[in-house]
Amino acid sequence: MRTNYIKFNNMKNEKYPISRRNFIKVSAATTAAVSTMSLGSCNVKKVPAPMKRKFGNLGFDVTTIALGGQASLQWTPEDIDPVPIILKAFDLGINYYDTSNLYGKSQLHFHEAFKKLNLIPGEENYNEALRESIWLTSKTAMRWGKPGWEPNERITNRSNGENVQCAVDDVKRTLTQVFGDGDGYYPEGAYLNLVLVHTLENTDEVDILYKGLETPLNPEENVGALVALRDLRDGTNLTGVNPKNEKLIRHIGFSGHANPPAMIDMIQRDEYGILEGMLIAINANDKTKMNMQNNVIPVAEAKGMGIIGMKVFADAALYHKEPRWSQTPADVFRKIGTPELPSRPLIEYSLTTPGVHTLIIGIGQIDEDPMKCQLVQNFYAAQIEPNGMSADDRKRIEEQAKKVKPGSNYFQGIAKEGLTAPRDIQLSENKITWQTSYADEAPVSYYEVLVGGQLVGKVDHKPQLLKSKPFSFQADKFDGEIIVAAVDAAGNRAESKLV
Repeated sequence: MRTNYIKFNNMKNEKYPISRRNFIKVSAATTAAVSTMSLGSCNVKKVPAPMKRKFGNLGFDVTTIALGGQASLQWTPEDIDPVPIILKAFDLGINYYDTSNLYGKSQLHFHEAFKKLNLIPGEENYNEALRESIWLTSKTAMRWGKPGWEPNERITNRSNGENVQCAVDDVKRTLTQVFGDGDGYYPEGAYLNLVLVHTLENTDEVDILYKGLETPLNPEENVGALVALRDLRDGTNLTGVNPKNEKLIRHIGFSGHANPPAMIDMIQRDEYGILEGMLIAINANDKTKMNMQNNVIPVAEAKGMGIIGMKVFADAALYHKEPRWSQTPADVFRKIGTPELPSRPLIEYSLTTPGVHTLIIGIGQIDEDPMKCQLVQNFYAAQIEPNGMSADDRKRIEEQAKKVKPGSNYFQGIAKEGLTAPRDIQLSENKITWQTSYADEAPVSYYEVLVGGQLVGKVDHKPQLLKSKPFSFQADKFDGEIIVAAVDAAGNRAESKLV
């Protein structure tokens, strides 16, 4: 039995009549008895201080659990008021809050909660210290930085805003909905900690996003979202989208569910210091597809990005609905796991995935009884150290999740391919270069270089941070067929040849 399961920061839980040991036992063993409950206030007085982790290189200590902007904040059941969910997350000490321009009324619900919390700049009793203590993230699914783009079925450009034509419009829509009048006005001093280019799907989108960075920046032409968002971050107007030189956002990142190679490409093309955060799908069924944990996450971690996990319960597909995107209040899951898959080990799995700092989890409902309150249960489950789960335990959870719901990661778009061979091998002046291999269930360990059938060298695998800095091996001469082979931790091998 591990001894570092939960860290309570030397505080006692005096409100709830359950000890640490009993909580662990009960939350694991009695989820079968937890049924859908009506909304309560989810009393959270005197709960332990939440565990925090360093949020990449962002200079912020983030709570291991964050409040997701979907579930009842987006698809609100008739008997649920979403505002108390947000307020009780604050009471618990959660300091990361997630929403999006695609999430229905989610941003408007945050406005109602922020009004009660005195988080609206310019209003009487504005609590600037509280605002600085939390992290507010929103998202845009617009790839272009300016209006005037041509429709393309390979390029995502969508928002819930009727008049939104570009990523900059989405940022201002969030600000007016969360801090302003919902109709275009936002007060001076309103800002977002992070804006994510949401749900990256393919490298065609990456090409658009980097326009104006990898290509000449012409203010008279359209540009990708990244360079436009940089203007809103830095208070510059290099693109012409920020004539007032406003600083509306503090950090820029992206999110992805489906395509690890495209996400790696997104990170590796950032020669400009733009990307600082990443939201990524990660759950116990990750390895049933081309996985995130051995491919994208190590690259983002090595680059110092803040890493947020999502889809811990596969958008409820691990539980009560078929594998598809949620669409209505009926899709919102309002229980505490199931007997076959309690929620606690699923949360633990994602939080002990190396590199993950916090998890956004949507809340269906809260309740006075802590054993029936999703928010409290998830809070306690998230109090785990990064190494708080053994490799054997992680494997058991993977096997159980795959057995119960093998098709739950419907949103991951690339099937398992096994370990892939090194890519784009080049030879120039006695130097071989190649781009990273993609890992399967075991991480890549090293690369072998063979010439004429003879092993001439090995190169350790490390996360490749930039496409412009590939792996390399140099020798006095290369005579004969050249092979570069990737070898993973399980001994699997995949090779590429260069004649």
